[in-house]
Amino acid sequence: MDSAGREDFGATVIEVPKPQPQWDPYENIAEIDWTPMELSSGQAWVSCDRDYAVNGDGEPLAELGFSSIWKRMQPCRETGMVRLRYRGKVASDFTALVHRVADMGDTLGIHKRILDIDSSGGQVEEGIRAGDAIAESGWMVWVREGAVCHSSCVLILAAGDMRMIAGPVGIHRMLRIGSKATSRAELNQELRDIHEQTSQYLQRNGAATAIADLMMTVPNRSLRQLTAQELELFGLSGRNAAADDLDRIRLGRKCGETFVRRQDAFFRDYSLLCTAQGEEVAGMGECSRDLKKRYGFPDRDCPTESPLSEYD
Repeated sequence: MDSAGREDFGATVIEVPKPQPQWDPYENIAEIDWTPMELSSGQAWVSCDRDYAVNGDGEPLAELGFSSIWKRMQPCRETGMVRLRYRGKVASDFTALVHRVADMGDTLGIHKRILDIDSSGGQVEEGIRAGDAIAESGWMVWVREGAVCHSSCVLILAAGDMRMIAGPVGIHRMLRIGSKATSRAELNQELRDIHEQTSQYLQRNGAATAIADLMMTVPNRSLRQLTAQELELFGLSGRNAAADDLDRIRLGRKCGETFVRRQDAFFRDYSLLCTAQGEEVAGMGECSRDLKKRYGFPDRDCPTESPLSEYD
């Protein structure tokens, strides 16, 4: 009997687990602060078309204030696309650059975005912050002929919805800038922390966590260049697997399953025919335009959702 005189049948009390907080892709990224700042870690240019061979890299962008970026991107409303050329280090001002350009793209209705990058690397933490911003704002990433993507730049590559690679991509052991380690044990703990952060980042962005393991085996003073086969195996080239899964769900609802199957067939042929090692990025794009006709793209009912619509 309980204290109120009721009979106690010994009911089992089940504790309902508390809901786990959902992963927030922006947890490592500060809210956009439009305070004017200079781009000091590299150089950037803004173009409203993809034809760098004819039209060059576009207008230089050194100031990252709202009015400066608005002025450079305003003409891109007509084409509906922006190509951001960046040459320099991966640092906090680079993170601000891609975050602000994406935000301005949303403001101006410019949803086709190309990051045309040439970087020897930089800070691993900023690579993760910038990469998460890129992953959530719909960027195609280029490593053009004559450009490189080394060290933490590989994290940027992992984030792109679509990757076109003509220049060399290389990895090595990544160290924390300003490390306070005074012993091997302290350094090892720092490296373990970096490895864990990098692995989680790669996993949520559809790339192989084996990249983080491989990085640990290459001395910081050296560089391990990845082959075209490794780039594909590790999920660093072509279509991003994580972005592809989301697109299949969205496109199936909006454009139908037949559209999705045609897109799958297109990307299989694109990977086989248009991305041979040594091919220029411009050539990959032109090849995709010719190949899309075979599969009925741009689609009449879903033209902007058609694959590689940046080339339509």
